[in-house]
Amino acid sequence: MDRQPRDSRSTPIRQASDSPGLAVRRIAADIVDGVLRRNRPLDEQLEGTSAHSGLSGLPDRDRALTRALVAVVFRRLGTLRHLIGQLLERGPPKDAPRVETALLIGAAQILFLDVPDHAAVDLAVRLVQADRHAKHFTGLVNAVLRRLTREGATLLTELDTPALDTPAWLMARWIAAYGEPTARAIAVANASEPALDLTVKSDPAHWAERLGGWVLPTETVRLIAHGTVTALPGFTEGAWWVQDPVRLFGNVTGLRVADLCAAPGGKAAQLAAAGAHVTAVDRSPARITRLEENLKRLSLSAELVCADAAEWNAEPFDAVLLDAPCSSTGTIRRHPDVPWLKQPADIEKLAALQRRLITRASALTKPGGTLIYCTCSLEPEEGEAIVDSLLAEDASLQRAAIAADEVYGRGEFLTPQGDLRTLPCHLPDADSRRAGLDGFYAARLRKR
Repeated sequence: MDRQPRDSRSTPIRQASDSPGLAVRRIAADIVDGVLRRNRPLDEQLEGTSAHSGLSGLPDRDRALTRALVAVVFRRLGTLRHLIGQLLERGPPKDAPRVETALLIGAAQILFLDVPDHAAVDLAVRLVQADRHAKHFTGLVNAVLRRLTREGATLLTELDTPALDTPAWLMARWIAAYGEPTARAIAVANASEPALDLTVKSDPAHWAERLGGWVLPTETVRLIAHGTVTALPGFTEGAWWVQDPVRLFGNVTGLRVADLCAAPGGKAAQLAAAGAHVTAVDRSPARITRLEENLKRLSLSAELVCADAAEWNAEPFDAVLLDAPCSSTGTIRRHPDVPWLKQPADIEKLAALQRRLITRASALTKPGGTLIYCTCSLEPEEGEAIVDSLLAEDASLQRAAIAADEVYGRGEFLTPQGDLRTLPCHLPDADSRRAGLDGFYAARLRKR
């Protein structure tokens, strides 16, 4: 829902005279503060039992605007902070954090959302007026935002926004891993709101027509979603789910397959739909409950186990899938708060956990069986390095290279070693709403 300045092809939110008003901005400000001041993930504040209490009282359109506001703030956080810093010699006041939040939300609307400038300025001013620590900065907020309405578009043209909107430590990692042109292409892709990709049980062409989408080369249905996923045709009857296909095992009919770290259950559902006898393992009781609900909606079944996959023991399986917890840097388009919540030390800690999990997954794979390890991280330390380390230590495993015809002929999705590696800048399109993929890594290993 965010737009590129003035020449964007993305779809802005159109505002009628009935502006959503102060309630939306106050909730958005609370959520932005939750991420920046309390390290609370965006998803946690938007959905589920921990969601902001004010969201439930908003009409659907206002909830959509709230989501759009917070998403564009984090997609463009580096640029917004840089511009505000240019206009504030000493930066936002440290003892009144609501001032920066109001400036971020106001500037995001002026520069990247189709909100009337006067409404963006007025509502930001009212936000700071309502905060006892910030109210004496009302004039400052008004002056900065009014200047942005006059000069913001020109100032934007002078900035390297992909670099600004990617933390320097993360951009440096991507340059080292993929080279500067690809790293910049990833950063550019991350600035656009992603489409919604659905895996359908059957007949992708039918569901593409019914949902107003189109079929990708990966046989998933892509659409530009408006409103909630649960309101789309086919959700209730389980005709589709939001998950990329699990095809690298080949034919799993009748096989015993363990899905480790399985919630919310998209991959378990795909395996069950393909005829496997699935054991789905997750350590969180709440996530197991959600997994159970998703399988029930899809009219699929699996054995559910609430356990720590790194410690869990069972009779070895024909196949094991480990979709490991990771930094999620491949999903920044969907989760724009990720770059601002993560630090290099987080990647080191996650890699240590991933090594424990893949070692356990190997022990759960019987001789002749297949182990697939995957993450939605762009960081080689969480992908190729984990697999290379395991192969160096465990002589019973060997890499089973993935062929281009297994990924729809897309050789650019494969590493020289034969692993799957998709990037946000893959599947380019002149219309940014139709382009891109989640960053994803998968390796296929066979037990000798």
